Amino acid sequence: MCFMQITNTILMVRPVNFRMNEQTAVNNYFQEDLDLRNSVINQRAQEEFDAFVGKLREAGVEVIVVDDRVETDTPDSIFPNNWVSFHENGTVVIYPMYAENRRKERRMDIFDLLEEKGFVIEQIIDYTSAEKEGIFLEATGSILMDRTHQKAYCALSDRADEGLFIEFCEDFNVAPVIFTAYQSVDGKRLPIYHTNVMMCLAEDLAVICLDSIDNKKERQSVVSHLKKDGFDIVEISEAQMHSFAGNMLQVLGRDGERLMVMSASARKSLNPEQIACIERTSRIISSPIDTIEACGGGSARCMMAEVFLPRK
Repeated sequence: MCFMQITNTILMVRPVNFRMNEQTAVNNYFQEDLDLRNSVINQRAQEEFDAFVGKLREAGVEVIVVDDRVETDTPDSIFPNNWVSFHENGTVVIYPMYAENRRKERRMDIFDLLEEKGFVIEQIIDYTSAEKEGIFLEATGSILMDRTHQKAYCALSDRADEGLFIEFCEDFNVAPVIFTAYQSVDGKRLPIYHTNVMMCLAEDLAVICLDSIDNKKERQSVVSHLKKDGFDIVEISEAQMHSFAGNMLQVLGRDGERLMVMSASARKSLNPEQIACIERTSRIISSPIDTIEACGGGSARCMMAEVFLPRK
């Protein structure tokens, strides 16, 4: 079976209680504490979200927007790609989350909405019982799927357990590519919380911060897999990674046009050579989401949960 690497349909959750989440800040070193009232932060995040969705829809991307619920008080609901993934064979996967207050983001009513829109859900795989053992794997934040070559890449961290990742790979019959990625924090090298902030996999392009993979053998292994499978590699620096240049996603727009979606800060950090390499395969779509990036410690890719489910 030939699997699609990119999709035209994405799910996004519009925030109602967005703010800095203290429970995730313990190991998300991309977060910043802005000196603003939470109500102001949430309003700015909503404005950034709406403008971002508008640009995607203008380019022909099918965006399914779900409003967050006030009563659940979920500050990171804007990042749905961390709790769920939707697959071409009709499988939905629900994942164990590191932060307790993020577990309330998981909503079965979203699956009902997708079915109402004509998508087919054949089965649900639920890994959330691992939370009782302190084991976590945060969906496509932790796992980067190369669906074409049946591989999955994962940077191990507190939010990406090796054993559960291997179980996922066995369940989906994909080969695991495992490594640890680091960033410098107060003079120490600490694991990066999610794979998708240091790496992006498109159809034939990989954007990656190789400098974050300190182990030489692991770095060589990742490069070997990518080159063997025909990916052009766009290498970004750690400084560019901190501008979220690794947190981008390729999607399909109108008439099958390939789009590379990223934040304005990520776009600004790229040099002309990197931009030219990306533009050989995709048109760049960028939008300013500075408040979301600062308080949430995530960027454009984190906001988009890809929907690969079949339609009726």
